[in-house]
Amino acid sequence: MRTVEASLFLLFFLLQEVTDATVSFPCAPKYVSPGDMVCVCNATYCDMMGPLSLPPEGTFVKYLSSKAGKRLERREGKLLANRRRSGLLYSYNPCVQYQCMKGFGGSHTDAVAINIMQLSPAAQERLLRSYFSEDGIEYNLLRLPIGFSDFSTHPYSYDDDCPDDFELKCFSLAQEDTKFRIPLLQRMLALSKRPLSLVASPWSSPGWMRLNGNVEGKSKLKGKAGDRYHKTWARYFIRFLDEYARHNITFWAVTPQNEPVSAVLLPSSEFPVNSYTAEEMRDFIILDLGPELAASSHKDVLLIVLDDQRTYVLDWAKVILGNSSSARYVAGIGFHWYMDPMTLPSLTVEPAHSLFPNYFLLYTEFCNGYGPIDVVLGSWDRGVRYSQSILENISRHFVGWIDWNLALDMRGGPNFIKNFVDSPIIVNAAKDEFYKQPMFYHLAHFSKFIPEGSVRVLLACNSLLGNCQLQTEGFLRPDGVAVVVVLNKCFLSVPFSISDEQLGYIEDVAPANSIQTYLWKTSGACLGGKGQGKCLLPTK
Repeated sequence: MRTVEASLFLLFFLLQEVTDATVSFPCAPKYVSPGDMVCVCNATYCDMMGPLSLPPEGTFVKYLSSKAGKRLERREGKLLANRRRSGLLYSYNPCVQYQCMKGFGGSHTDAVAINIMQLSPAAQERLLRSYFSEDGIEYNLLRLPIGFSDFSTHPYSYDDDCPDDFELKCFSLAQEDTKFRIPLLQRMLALSKRPLSLVASPWSSPGWMRLNGNVEGKSKLKGKAGDRYHKTWARYFIRFLDEYARHNITFWAVTPQNEPVSAVLLPSSEFPVNSYTAEEMRDFIILDLGPELAASSHKDVLLIVLDDQRTYVLDWAKVILGNSSSARYVAGIGFHWYMDPMTLPSLTVEPAHSLFPNYFLLYTEFCNGYGPIDVVLGSWDRGVRYSQSILENISRHFVGWIDWNLALDMRGGPNFIKNFVDSPIIVNAAKDEFYKQPMFYHLAHFSKFIPEGSVRVLLACNSLLGNCQLQTEGFLRPDGVAVVVVLNKCFLSVPFSISDEQLGYIEDVAPANSIQTYLWKTSGACLGGKGQGKCLLPTK
């Protein structure tokens, strides 16, 4: 049966019109409904882009994905000396520069590790290469829970067996780390040509540290900041970093707590969270976590605060970043997107950034399917939600996005409290195959082409086109390559032009329901600043 499937995939590939308009290994489509499609991968075949190759000067390359079925289709064209078409004109100006970009990625939970390890070794390799290798979409950010999360099969901590173990003598990593997450993480790191920056976040501390006496559920730590419970909890972070370092794994950043406010509002009483007010977190950072990190061998690990919904950001920023004693330990603010429709950025993100411009803004978690409907195979609209949010928030100084689970099962789990959601890759272990959702390709239009150290630049539009206005952003890569991402959410195609006053015009059409990424070599006129390897994120 596996031989027959392999033959069918090979036949599909050979029947394609292989020109410069195709990806290196095209999608093997599976239509769920009209307009909704996944790309099927297994042990013998998976669509791959291959390493990015740039066109000669005076030409451009674009990559197109669409609801009509295109997936990262590559085409090349020439920049024109004169504009021949009226209508939308976007002016690319690399001399006007904004924030430095950190990058894009996903999260490596217990559920992710379980799903990937249920595939055959060859299928595992194709999945990991799809995310992290030069052939794939080249993620450079990865978030891991410190211990368990709701996307585990059971609650646990690294120090469950010794009550009141203030010396952490019984601290040890779980088998979920040593047998699943760490071996896969080492393979991810080996595949990644780009440096892979890791972020760690806790859901819960050991039960003996908590008021409810359990590792699961909603609770506060016992006592108050500065006492032995809080100091032990801070040293727990250091022990986690120490243990991973023994496996040659180092972290770029940690957050003090996943969803310290909003998780308390969730209906499930089992959802694990150590809850904090902004004032409690400020004091924990000043008296415990900040000094412990600074005095450890992990003093260069950055601290990202909030790690929750943007509705809370202004209060938390004023309390923590407005206090010099806590602010000196902090590098950035982390956001989740689940309550974005209920909170205006003009009342939350924008004033927080205006007050504290030297702290980077990073989405640390987002996903679809957190409502009544979890996994929806082939949904183009769910991909659009990703790219629309990324484009809208890039204009508000965000430096990157970390998706939630890299890969989930057909139900959207496993999850021990049945908090199922969707994922860019869905694993069907029974068939030893996995499905790349449209969300995967929407993320690819950013992660593949906008490496760390790129800078957002001015991309000005000369007109509006009603409900069919395109959503766009421009970037300058460290290698001097221009990047423009164009999203068309409309059911109509939209003609437009991009002007680079040093080099000419790109004249093209944004097909209905599509996303495109354009790249071309710039003239170098404005490459003496951030675009030449001097684009750095703020640090503590």
